[in-house]
Amino acid sequence: MATVQAIGIFIIFAACVALMMLRKLPTILALPIMAVGIALVAGIPFMSSDGEKFTIAKDVLEGGAMRMSTAIAGLLFGGWFGKILTKVGITRTIIRKAAELAGDKPLPIALAFLLVCSIIFAAANGLGMVILVGTIIVPIMISAGVDPLTAGAVLLLSNGIGVTFSVGTLGVYIDTLGLPLETVTGYSWLCGIPLIVVSVVMLVFWITKSRKTRKAWAMPTLEGEQVSSERNVRTIALISPLVPIVLVFALKMQLVPAIMVGIVVTLILSTPKNVVQVVSSGFVEGIQDTAGAAALMIGIGMVLKSVMAPEVAAVLNPVISVIIPGNPIMFVLLFGLLSFLAIYRGPLNVWGLGSGIVALLAASGMNPIAAMVALRLDSNVQSVCDPTNSHNVWVSDFTKTDVNEFLKKTILWIMASTFAGLIIASFIVL
Repeated sequence: MATVQAIGIFIIFAACVALMMLRKLPTILALPIMAVGIALVAGIPFMSSDGEKFTIAKDVLEGGAMRMSTAIAGLLFGGWFGKILTKVGITRTIIRKAAELAGDKPLPIALAFLLVCSIIFAAANGLGMVILVGTIIVPIMISAGVDPLTAGAVLLLSNGIGVTFSVGTLGVYIDTLGLPLETVTGYSWLCGIPLIVVSVVMLVFWITKSRKTRKAWAMPTLEGEQVSSERNVRTIALISPLVPIVLVFALKMQLVPAIMVGIVVTLILSTPKNVVQVVSSGFVEGIQDTAGAAALMIGIGMVLKSVMAPEVAAVLNPVISVIIPGNPIMFVLLFGLLSFLAIYRGPLNVWGLGSGIVALLAASGMNPIAAMVALRLDSNVQSVCDPTNSHNVWVSDFTKTDVNEFLKKTILWIMASTFAGLIIASFIVL
């Protein structure tokens, strides 16, 4: 019976993966369907008169909706912080100063934007922030002689680096694996430095190899910014994006209070005219920007509750325990060679099926820290290369480039950074 149930669970899993990859079923619907389907196959009742019994209604659906509360709160407050940075003009000022310092040479300006945009995305990310930053930096880079594909890649790479250190996205690993905040932040350097090094090498190689061309591109007008953003804010205010990062990584403050302190510091240093309007409208618009990711978190929570149920664990543990890497070499090969499974909402995508897989691996005996590091390194492939990312689609449309060209041009480089991180991790966490 257990064998039949295991086969049924994997059929549901594979069917959902296929439907998501073919874009027949959005992830936001696939995750709850998968959670309920897996629970039903494992024999979990939908409801029960016994209040202590694990059920689909009480534990998978209701409990799962609240499972990722820490991650959801981090996302919402991070979106709020990002909107405030935009409204008071800090984001635009940082980019302007970077462009002034780098001049009009393609390589310096590309590397300068990689640095400053990584810092911006570490403070706040999401499609809205990518659009805001991209509409400024991409025309500047193209006008300086950077080809459109490379200019778009700079934006995607900086977003990938920023997300690795983003305090607003750390909650997913805390909730998924039950790890403390200081453990998750402590390994961010291991996941981020290989991506940074490979990104720099990649851009140097691409830009020095390509012929310098210049194109004119009219700078678009950004909606939603206050009048204050049309002029540079005072220099001291430019440290604002770093405040929550320092509080979380250095002082071990929790996510939400660190972001709120960052908001207060931003308002004090920038002194916008309509403080109440900036704060209130930023909160509403920040929620709008992160609503999609928050909805995915609810689905992820349902999947986690389902796969971690005693009935499901009893069925899957014998299978999962077989694929747990037993030595450093297998750890590197398994998560390195299969890192491409993080794209197309695949089984190593933390914003989808990957959270359930890694939770099962940890529950079956794998070192949870090793599982967390592996998933974060594989997530670098997803955040930069995945054609189904909304920000990848927007960048390709804005640069008039096929979204699959970004995948082809970056995936081997990002997989190389993942291998490098896994090799280092094999000596540290195993």
